[in-house]
Amino acid sequence: MNHKNGFNPLSRTTAHRRAMSRNMVTSLFRYERITTTKAKALEVRKAAEKLITRSKVDTVHNRRQAARYIQDETVLAKLFTDIGPRMKDRAGGYTRVVKLGFRQGDAADMVILELVDYKLDSGDNTEKKETKKAKAPAEKKASAEKKATSEKKAPAKKATTAKSKAKTEAPAEESAEKASE
Repeated sequence: MNHKNGFNPLSRTTAHRRAMSRNMVTSLFRYERITTTKAKALEVRKAAEKLITRSKVDTVHNRRQAARYIQDETVLAKLFTDIGPRMKDRAGGYTRVVKLGFRQGDAADMVILELVDYKLDSGDNTEKKETKKAKAPAEKKASAEKKATSEKKAPAKKATTAKSKAKTEAPAEESAEKASE
């Protein structure tokens, strides 16, 4: 019996489904969080979990197997140097699916697919805003001083490009040739 061993074709051709899955897995590893439909998330999750399991052991073979699926070298490096070691102690279940509700246009069930150890930057934002407010008056003063000094300077000469140099040199060479004749 072959129960529970299928996949969802997502009403797409094989090439389209494969390309979409690769792109979504790459985006998941790059941003560590993506928003998509529930059906796509459940399919992408399968591939992502297998790749994370491979990335826990950094060998040439595992890198090449993952590179068959992930085309971007920076994301591949991040998978093996950052994500894999972070998931070293976890025995599976590297991703989480959080329900968002229904999409406005077609009422598709939308979810967030994210890595389990994804952290939101909610607590640090208040501190950053306070420091930005303190820096803002100092920056305004500095920019006002720069404007005042730049107005005093004489306008800069235009930089001569290679083409313009060639144009100016060519008539000079022609006149030199005529003078020598």
